Amino acid sequence: MIRRPVDSGDPDRLYTVTNGRTHANEEAFDLVTLIVSECEPTPGMQSEHVRILRMCERPTAVVEIAAELALPVGVVKILLCDLLDTGRITARHPRMSPRKAQLPDTEILKQVLVGLHNL
Repeated sequence: MIRRPVDSGDPDRLYTVTNGRTHANEEAFDLVTLIVSECEPTPGMQSEHVRILRMCERPTAVVEIAAELALPVGVVKILLCDLLDTGRITARHPRMSPRKAQLPDTEILKQVLVGLHNL
């Protein structure tokens, strides 16, 4: 059995990044929620917050932010909650418009299917 050193740096770093918090408001963000910066970073901000604000000058999905920062999505959601609570970002949830949310008429679908079979 080969003993390998335990990489204890990452969990401690994540604990520090989130100030010990382990849960974010799960309703505030999902993986495809688009995040947009509302202000420039200010001196003294946490480095991860600064990177998020710079990254989100254009709408960026939560999952993209996590990938770019190389952090777990849960940690990124905690950081985003910090920024949302202070008004530094806005979250745009992808929603279907009422018109798009309606399903197509089944009669039209049947006619299309018959037409395809006749080809």
